[in-house]
Amino acid sequence: MPLALYALTAGAFGIGVTEFVIMGLLLDVSADLGVSISAAGLLISGYALGVVVGAPLLGALTGRLAKKTLLLTLMVVFTVGNLACALAPDYWTLMAARVLTAFAHASFFGVGSVVATSLVAPNRKASAIALMFTGLTVANILGVPFGTWLGQAYGWRSSFLAVTLVGVIAFAVIALLVPRDEPTAADESSEGTLAVLGRRPVLLGLLTTVLSWVGVFAAFTYLAPILTRVTGFSEASVSPILLVFGGGLVAGNLLGGRLADRHLMPTVVGTLVALSAVLFVMTAAIHQPVAAIVAVGLLGAAAFATVAPLQMWVLEKAKGAGQGLASSFNIAAFNLGNAIGAWLGGFVIDHGPGLGTVPLVAGLVPLAALGVVLLALRLERGRAIGKPVTAQC
Repeated sequence: MPLALYALTAGAFGIGVTEFVIMGLLLDVSADLGVSISAAGLLISGYALGVVVGAPLLGALTGRLAKKTLLLTLMVVFTVGNLACALAPDYWTLMAARVLTAFAHASFFGVGSVVATSLVAPNRKASAIALMFTGLTVANILGVPFGTWLGQAYGWRSSFLAVTLVGVIAFAVIALLVPRDEPTAADESSEGTLAVLGRRPVLLGLLTTVLSWVGVFAAFTYLAPILTRVTGFSEASVSPILLVFGGGLVAGNLLGGRLADRHLMPTVVGTLVALSAVLFVMTAAIHQPVAAIVAVGLLGAAAFATVAPLQMWVLEKAKGAGQGLASSFNIAAFNLGNAIGAWLGGFVIDHGPGLGTVPLVAGLVPLAALGVVLLALRLERGRAIGKPVTAQC
């Protein structure tokens, strides 16, 4: 793989740490800022909604920038936002800083996916996307556990200061390794770009992404409270268990990319079935410590096995001028799912059966995503059958 892909991976690592480290610090943020655990969980929803808003906003403002220039600009936004998080004096200031940081997220991964696929052979595109997203998985196996430990030992603000430093390093690596490119032509950043969002296959792909990650984050957002209050682990045990989750992310991400390079749509279907099954099994597993740890690892693998296939599916259906925008919107779709999932998990805790049933409710949502995929495949087959046959010599 080209070195430029590893530069994108460095940026993805920084973004992954800032997105996920808050989950291991919910109890610390809750106590320090005087808010409930569910209110602290909304910091995850706020970040996710910032990603959703940032995708169309930055897409409109930066559509004609050269891709390398855009990536560097996004890393500046990311770094400043994390510094603001570290210095936030109260809950709402922290929320605003999280949203600012999130603005860089969708565009970075959206543009990065397009750049990644342009650097490799056609039969390696999904693997290239998976390699870039390895930054997120490494963030979870190394960055997030370290950030959680750092925040618990020296205060949660120290975690965001550390991520600010990561942002500076990622900026430098991208500036050094990512090749220069020409700005987008005017005719490729207007009607043709926006028209891609009206394609039914693209919209169905985006809806699938949203639903699949509602299920992931309904469970993952409240993983620390589940492990401490249902399974019975100590708070200090959360960080080592997150290492298991991170290991699952790495394995699932790379496996999903390789399978998608060979058989894209069967991989999309298979990973959604696996995700739902793992969440159902997790409902029972969280009541026994060893089984809970295994389930956490399987959740990581099943969750990130969906990423490269879903991203590649949308990219394939969005070929043309609007590919970068559609790619960014799919990243926004992941995070819209995150936001809804965090809300859904909080609702189940506060108004439903309670903390222990969150994985059960979460497991139902990927089944809805599977239904959307099957509908998309049926419509695609119908269009293929309806096409007129052309004579060939």
